[in-house]
Amino acid sequence: MSNSEKLHVAFISMGASALLAGSKLFAAMFTGSLGILSEAIHSVIDFGATIVTYLALRVSDRPADDEHHYGHAKVESVAALVETALLFLTTGWVAWEAIRRLLGEETHTVEVTWWAVAIIAGSIIIDFNRARALKRVAEKTSSEALEADALHFSSDMWSSVVVLLGLGAVWLGLPAADSIAALVVSVFIAHAGWQLGARTMNTLLDAAPAGATEIVRDLVNDVHGVLALKSIRLRPAGATMFTSIVVEVARTMPIDDIVKTKNAITAAVQERFPNADITVTANPVALDSETVFQKVMLIASRRNLAIHHLNAQQIDGRLAISFDLEVDGSMPLGEAHDKATDLEDAIRNELGSDAEVESHIEPQPDRMLQGHDAPAGLTAEVSAALLALAAAHPRLSDVHSIRLRHNEEGLFLHYHCRCSPDDTVEQIHDEIDRVEAGLKDRFQDIRRVIAHAEPLGAENHAL
Repeated sequence: MSNSEKLHVAFISMGASALLAGSKLFAAMFTGSLGILSEAIHSVIDFGATIVTYLALRVSDRPADDEHHYGHAKVESVAALVETALLFLTTGWVAWEAIRRLLGEETHTVEVTWWAVAIIAGSIIIDFNRARALKRVAEKTSSEALEADALHFSSDMWSSVVVLLGLGAVWLGLPAADSIAALVVSVFIAHAGWQLGARTMNTLLDAAPAGATEIVRDLVNDVHGVLALKSIRLRPAGATMFTSIVVEVARTMPIDDIVKTKNAITAAVQERFPNADITVTANPVALDSETVFQKVMLIASRRNLAIHHLNAQQIDGRLAISFDLEVDGSMPLGEAHDKATDLEDAIRNELGSDAEVESHIEPQPDRMLQGHDAPAGLTAEVSAALLALAAAHPRLSDVHSIRLRHNEEGLFLHYHCRCSPDDTVEQIHDEIDRVEAGLKDRFQDIRRVIAHAEPLGAENHAL
């Protein structure tokens, strides 16, 4: 709903307040009724409050800027606070004047006229309808200022009913009923002021909406990937509930998965609280279950460094780590050594200063290789050698999809084979390495052999 509808209903309410204030003042002057006068003063204050509300609404929906990072919605709360103060001032004056009349310190003759009764009856009808209209728009827009007005005018309606009853009692010969009605009106006003003030102070003090914290906590804890919920901060401002959530996730979780977890938290909270402005912070933490290999790979990944052939050994109770570090082949050795030293130091800081850490620096491919299929004769010769070597290793069977390519670095051989699904990766990799060694001994131009092992019975992945 646009701000124009809020302004429209506030403007109509302002006009109604002006009409009621003028008519009640006129009736109070000619009847001498304290009850009507209290209602008149109440309506005058209402008129001032509706002006404040209207002006506040014109400001509250302005977007956030460099000085007001959370927007301007709390202007409505300030307007509601001003209205609260006016309600209590009205209560004090009405109660004081009523008590003075009841104690005989001041005497007034109340003249009940039909048009005075009509004015009060008309105000009841007007307050009933505008309170409903204001409450409807306030609920749709979460406007504190309009909600304050709706509550205010609802209490006005009931206080007018009391004044009307008081006038009836005066007409029946009970003059004190007018002052008693005024006291009852002051109670209505004080009650409305207390409710409004409590809600307004909660907003100004950033109190979370009732029950919202527990709901958000349950929603966050149900999201996959969240290890712990560290904090929730809810800050209502007008129609918006600013929501700050801090969670812990495994530091080994890929960045893409962390983003998905944060998005899942946002979606879950947004579904329950559509007007929430949500910020999610995910702090990565170490798990007790992390292996040495996970820790080393994580440290390298954070530095955007590629490593392979990672080995970890226990040498007489001392941890020894070794790996191959890939760097740009054109990088000067001094710069490459600095990168390796920084990585090694970081690994020691993580695993312990007594850990032995060594790296082997090797060039990383930095360009797309241009190649072509090898001649048919050479491909047939290499394929025959591959089949013969594979036949000597019983774990390898059904060698297929053999492709031999030639590029500026040499020959690249690709093939698929099938193995028992019960064999371990280590067993199969060992036999594939032996086949590769045999091929390289026979064909000196073979630079790489890429073997894709498939379990028997699996779908053929050949291209």
